[in-house]
Amino acid sequence: MRFKTGLAAAAACALLVTAACSGPQPQAPAKSAAGPEAIDRTVLPIQEPARPAVTEIDARNVTPPPRFEVKAPEGAPNVVIVLVDDMGFGVPSAFGGPIPMPTLDGLAKNGLRYNNFHTTALCSPTRAALKSGRNHHTVNMGFITEMATAMPGSTGQIPNSTAPLAEMLRLNGYATAAFGKWHETATWEASIAGPSDRWPTRQGFDKFYGFFGGETNQWAPLLYDGTALVELPDDPSYHFMTDMTEKARTWIKHQKALTPDKPSFVYFAPGATHAPHHVPPEWIARWKGKFDKGWDALREESLARQIALGVVPPGTKLAPKPPAIKDWAALSADEQRLFARQAEVFAAFCEFTDHEIGRMLQAFDEVGQADNTLVFYIAGDNGTSGEGGMTGMFSEMTYFNGVEEKVEDMLKLIDKWGGPETYPHMAAGWAVAFDSPFGWMKQVPSDFGGTRNGMVVSWPKGIKAKNEIRSQFGHVIDVAPTILAAAGLPEPKTVNGVPQIPMAGTSLAYSFDDAAAKERHTTQYFEVAGNRAIYHDGWYARTIHKAPWEQQPRRTLQDNSAWQLYDVRSDFSLATDLGAQNPTKLAEMQALFLSEAAKYGVLPIDDRFFERLDPKAVGRPDIMGGRTSLTLAEGMIGMAEGVFINIKNRSKVITAEIEVPAGGANGTVIAQGGRFGGWSLYVKNGVPAYDYNFLGLQRTSITSPRKLGPGKAEVRFQFDYDGGGPGKGGLGTLFVNGQKVAESRIPATQPGIFSADETADVGIDLGTPVVEAIGAEARSRFTGRIPKVTVEVK
Repeated sequence: MRFKTGLAAAAACALLVTAACSGPQPQAPAKSAAGPEAIDRTVLPIQEPARPAVTEIDARNVTPPPRFEVKAPEGAPNVVIVLVDDMGFGVPSAFGGPIPMPTLDGLAKNGLRYNNFHTTALCSPTRAALKSGRNHHTVNMGFITEMATAMPGSTGQIPNSTAPLAEMLRLNGYATAAFGKWHETATWEASIAGPSDRWPTRQGFDKFYGFFGGETNQWAPLLYDGTALVELPDDPSYHFMTDMTEKARTWIKHQKALTPDKPSFVYFAPGATHAPHHVPPEWIARWKGKFDKGWDALREESLARQIALGVVPPGTKLAPKPPAIKDWAALSADEQRLFARQAEVFAAFCEFTDHEIGRMLQAFDEVGQADNTLVFYIAGDNGTSGEGGMTGMFSEMTYFNGVEEKVEDMLKLIDKWGGPETYPHMAAGWAVAFDSPFGWMKQVPSDFGGTRNGMVVSWPKGIKAKNEIRSQFGHVIDVAPTILAAAGLPEPKTVNGVPQIPMAGTSLAYSFDDAAAKERHTTQYFEVAGNRAIYHDGWYARTIHKAPWEQQPRRTLQDNSAWQLYDVRSDFSLATDLGAQNPTKLAEMQALFLSEAAKYGVLPIDDRFFERLDPKAVGRPDIMGGRTSLTLAEGMIGMAEGVFINIKNRSKVITAEIEVPAGGANGTVIAQGGRFGGWSLYVKNGVPAYDYNFLGLQRTSITSPRKLGPGKAEVRFQFDYDGGGPGKGGLGTLFVNGQKVAESRIPATQPGIFSADETADVGIDLGTPVVEAIGAEARSRFTGRIPKVTVEVK
């Protein structure tokens, strides 16, 4: 199949049904004769032609009408979107960063670098905007799904009126598949109870293999294949990045073997390089000693490379880093040693991820279709993350529970950093360095360090220009319109019977072969949790409302005293505030922000953060509602925290009715969480026990002195919470058949969350183990029966 370059040619050859393009067809009966007609692709699904009226009784005397089959336009390219997680502008070598990424470099040499491309500064909002072509508040993704509210614009439920790109392509004849991180399904919908409308396979993807939340343990992820939970292999070298790559390669080659003329759309979204930074040790070893100079020196070196490469204009200055970030020279020797190790692991994660992305793309080479494959490699869904705080952390769950880790404690794990025994993040100083030349990071949409991400576009058959830079303003909402234009497809007006909200993005195709083309995306708002900004015709106004490590906003939303103004035509890095010199322009930009905010559903602005973890406080649906008990049984597994009864910061009673086999019982009765925080009621070698694992830092075991006999038994655990605020301790008591057998104090409990990806499970402990001696996955499976488990809270 020869691709006709140019969008007009692609549109002209848009084909509709098999009869319209596959040569002579059997002649239909006179009564049903109808020549092939152009079909309307603005209404999806494409309507089937009317069935011909037939009066003949014998099928042998009738010629069948042409078969109706939707096909993509002739020569439509395969499309791949690669979206790396939490990788800032200053990371990849293709944009002057310190980390060699050969796959991205290779695509750049054969394509285009976009150095003025933007995201929303946060995971779920960027993903929903990218795949819909609409602004993130339009698709109800004002924040991450776990912190959705009752307010339109932030409900976490993508509306039917904003159909995703994948559904548009699928209904136009594409095969579609998504691999990796999803993070677009409302938390209360991510269970067996559904609804599954916003699961990947109901959002346009024929195939999905990946995880639902914002992050996952790369060594032990909770995965879905379609809507089915995946049982992990018993392989100590397993890593999700390699697994998802193999699954994608298999799908691409399988699909092309069966239907080689059917174009494919692959959305490849690694959980990397989001924390936890989990990397095979051989990749980490390559980086030893390479960050000993520290983050300040790295910023200077990166800026020099960026200017030499041409992705940053000459004369650009480093934007000031936040005052909370210490100079590297002011750190102690222990801090420098720990923080350098953190950067080594992160760099290895980036390099390893790019390697696996290359293996995925190689599949198109292997089937002979690389030249007609349009690749968008977006190096980050936001800036590098500063959520590790000032010192980083061995377990990111400490961040979500308000616990600060100490350098001396983390140093004890420095040789294990990045391995299965850690769930690590790095110090925020590295976020600034890896976002060079900008001053801020992820969660800060009011700075290019949060939103400016390098993007490379490669399409050998469709883009004549090679190894060039494009500096027109772009945004993730521009990607979907660009793909439709490249495929010769119109933006649909109706999808699945629902009238569509028009896309807000602008196709970037105008810039493919014209570096000097006039910018077409001229206005764009930015907002997440009160951090907000507006771009318009080369001007940029913003306010820093809250840093990622700050517990509360710096000022009220009504206080406009901290707004700043920049002319980005001459100030690439936002280094020079012009607000005091040009208050009239600043006021004009502030008014424009409010106008755009009203237009796209940003208002009212919500700057709450940790308060959003409580569904009741923000009006987020909770399938548990006001229930105080939940009755379960064996086989009920994979219940994410958002759909399980909340046992935190309160008293609870767990009552399990079990059947012990003649040889004795072993395994998990019920567990929630894992190695980095959780609890478990279990039986070890016939002995019942309860463990509470506080963030992987402190473990309490309450164990019966006697084994259970064969037959039916009731094992009950009662926790009497001390009260007095969140995260307090309490008294735990274990009962067997109504008799108290053990008790102990649990000094502290986790007030926020147990895990971002671990679940509650009956009869097994999926993911990582709460109790190391019991293990996880198949090794933790209960050997008896569990007819009933009741969890009650007070």
